Amino acid sequence: MQWTDRSLLIGFVSGAALALILDHVRQYYTSTSKPSSKTQLRAQPEETISPSGINQIAPPPIGTGIESTIGSTPMIIIPSLSKITKCTILAKCEHLNGAGFSPKDRVALSIITRAERDGLLTPHSGDTIYEGTVGSTGISLATLCRAKGYQAHICMPNDQSHEKSNLLLKLGAVVERVPPAPIVDQEHFVNRARNLAKQHTADPTRPGRGYFANQFETEANWRTHYEGTGPEIYSQSAGNIAAFCAGAGTGGTISGVAAYLKQQNPEIKVILADPQGSGLYNKIKHGVMFHSLEREGTRRRDQVDTMVEGIGLTRSTVNFERGMDLIDDAIKITDQQAMNMARWLVERDGIFVGSSSAVNCVAALRTALELGPGHTVVTILCDSGNRHLSKFWGQIGDIGGEARTTLEDILEGRKLD
Repeated sequence: MQWTDRSLLIGFVSGAALALILDHVRQYYTSTSKPSSKTQLRAQPEETISPSGINQIAPPPIGTGIESTIGSTPMIIIPSLSKITKCTILAKCEHLNGAGFSPKDRVALSIITRAERDGLLTPHSGDTIYEGTVGSTGISLATLCRAKGYQAHICMPNDQSHEKSNLLLKLGAVVERVPPAPIVDQEHFVNRARNLAKQHTADPTRPGRGYFANQFETEANWRTHYEGTGPEIYSQSAGNIAAFCAGAGTGGTISGVAAYLKQQNPEIKVILADPQGSGLYNKIKHGVMFHSLEREGTRRRDQVDTMVEGIGLTRSTVNFERGMDLIDDAIKITDQQAMNMARWLVERDGIFVGSSSAVNCVAALRTALELGPGHTVVTILCDSGNRHLSKFWGQIGDIGGEARTTLEDILEGRKLD
């Protein structure tokens, strides 16, 4: 064979081999750029604990102040729910944020930081932050106010658990417990806080200014979940998500997370978990919250509506409307279903959750059963049972030594003895 022919043959073979290699590389990146909801997670739970029982997950770097404990929360597989559904049920542990121990830590930090940036708040100047809240946002605000040099004044409905108001007082906040009222009433807890902030600013005898945090309507709410919670969920799950399930208290979490996840993969389903007494399920399913005789925004939410705290609305908000079109479906959860789920999680996983987390987990369970085996469903653990001892867990009672709650008990909402 002539040298020229040999060179041509070598060149041809080399080119073919290079093309084959490049094709394999292309296929690899194509397959990993849009991860399937059925592919395995990169780390299984048994890989994170050493044979001697030591957690092998690297600790975060040193931060400055309590603010540095907010965000970058763990995500866990819920073993019992994953086993019974043959899916992977992931829970983002937002109740482990380090200031107020709820996802409202992110919101409170975002609100304060943006207000300082815009010159609306000045640390150690006598400024007071006013907010109307069912408790969790107030606790986050009160904690950060102490850290950053502000006073917190919290208005909350008097049908919320006393654990929350007692904690607010321990954090140095001024607390007003007001009767439940429709949003059109000036004595509604949100309107009360707004008016007090205006009065403070207008009073020349009072130090500093009054600032209304406005968690229900501020852009800082949904954006902190779009910029923080959503990217964390997508990264921790390696993008392997079939559905995301969450309730809505202000609407910021579900709107912000949905906006981010849908940008990454439009096929991800977003499911609203809604407790009894709330109108958001009807808003998603039928376009209206309540019967035409009960005008939207005027309904009084009494304590008999639900035992669930922190999620559920009887009116629409700017934060909820921001992501409403991204919500694919809604699931209505009864109090009994939530209580049975809370029992189940303690009995089988040692996970002690509050009412909102229990609602979210029921929605995740039902979504996984509907999708079928092999899918990954993500939800939020937004509250610990520690703040629901007197009300929610007071109704559940003691667990005892046996795991006796069944799947049917949860799905059918059976009353347990």
